[in-house]
Formats: sequence, structure tokens, C-alpha cells
Amino acid sequence: MPKVKLIAYTPNPEKVIAASAKLCYSKTSAEDLYEGLTEEKAAGFVDMLSQIGHESPIEHISFTFAIENVSRSLLAQITRHRIASFSVQSQRYVKIENFEFITPPEIEKIPKAKEIYLNSMKKANESYIELYKILKEKYKEEFRKEEPKVDIKEIEKKAEKKAIEDARYVLPNACETKMVCTMNARSLRNFFKLRCCNRAQWEIRDLATQMFKLVVEVAPNVFKNSGPSCVFGKCSEGKMSCKKQEEVRELFRSLYQGEK
Repeated sequence: MPKVKLIAYTPNPEKVIAASAKLCYSKTSAEDLYEGLTEEKAAGFVDMLSQIGHESPIEHISFTFAIENVSRSLLAQITRHRIASFSVQSQRYVKIENFEFITPPEIEKIPKAKEIYLNSMKKANESYIELYKILKEKYKEEFRKEEPKVDIKEIEKKAEKKAIEDARYVLPNACETKMVCTMNARSLRNFFKLRCCNRAQWEIRDLATQMFKLVVEVAPNVFKNSGPSCVFGKCSEGKMSCKKQEEVRELFRSLYQGEK
């Protein structure tokens, strides 16, 4: 299961949104508008913006998440959300010996499938280590010939880096990775609409739902009508609908209210 923690966010996010929106129609400075807002006034204004669909002011607040225990497969999906910033553990610079990996729940349920999967991960790890050793020796020899006066420790470092760079190609999509991800609130709302949906792939859906639970605690009115499209309107999946709209709505109502 993905592990996610909200490590930073815009202070007083709803006041920032309300002041930003009010500035568009006021002669008063943004600072004065901000100082003149109570939490209740800000919450009411943000709620009104949500109802009329005025979303650009919510781009002024952002949320930063520390994400762990996710696969490289998930990384390929989440980075499609381009209005976001990512810092990801590098397989080019970090030696992934005895790597952790993510096991899909459906594979976990079937003993034979699980056995095949675990053997595959074991073989991938063995191949990675073997390739790393072979390549490291190759690069050490090359660097010694090219730079005979360079300290042996420096040659070891350079050879290791090059070996890791090439050996990583054998690592599977299941390989565990870590990242820091920052999105503004508008991007997050779009992310939740797409990735909290039952039609989303299970791993990124789990991550998105956890992220949703974290942000509604600190900016409840911003994300009041957020979640998959069926929570606040019609299902956007058409013929591909999961047909479980009421169940999904109930789940996200409970998450919004802080229920387990």
C-alpha cells in the first residue's frame, strides 16, 4: 500500500484563495483583503467560488507530499499530470540492491501466481547484481587505461556510477520508488477527479484517495466538491462506468467528514 504524508502546504490556504479572488474586483490591496478576512468569511467565499466554478484562484495554494512504497509503474502514471513538480529517487545514482517491490493484490491472492511473481522479482534482482558486477569491472579497466594517474578510489566511484546506470535496465516496473510531489489545488482537484475513480488503476487510486484524505483536513472548503466526477455530478466514464456511483459517493462523503 502506498505511504503518503503531507509535508508542506500554503499556510491559511482558504484565506489566500479568498483574498486572491476578491482582488480581481477590488481597489484594496491583496494584503489588506487578506488581513480583513476571518476564517468563516474565507470559507464562505471559497464555497461560493466552488459553486460558480471559478477555479483559477485556487491555483495560488499548493500541497507537497512525501510518497513511498509505490512502483515505477505508478510513477509513469502520476507524472502524466504535468502541472506538478516531482523529485524522484534515481535508479541511475542509487544502487538498488535487494530492491523492494510492489505486489498487486490480485497476484497476492493466488498462491501459484504469487510464486511466479516472487521468483520473477528474485531473478530480476540477481540479474541486476550480476550485471552491476560485470559492468563495474569493465569500466574499472577502461578508466585505469584512460586515466592511469587517477586515484583508485575515484576510479571505483566512476565505475560504480556507470555500472548502476546500465544495470538498472533490468529492473521491473514493480520496483519500489520514493518521491516528493507538489501540486496546486486546481491540479489536485483534476487529479482526484481522474485518479480517485473506480476505473483508475488500483495503485494510483489508493494513493489519490490517501492524498484526498490529507488535504481535506487542512483545506476542507477547497475540496468540498472534489473526488471522482460521480461524487458531485454524472459519471464521466460513459459505457465504461463501474455502476457503483452511490457507493463511491458515500465513501467520499465519509472521507470528507473525517470518518474511517
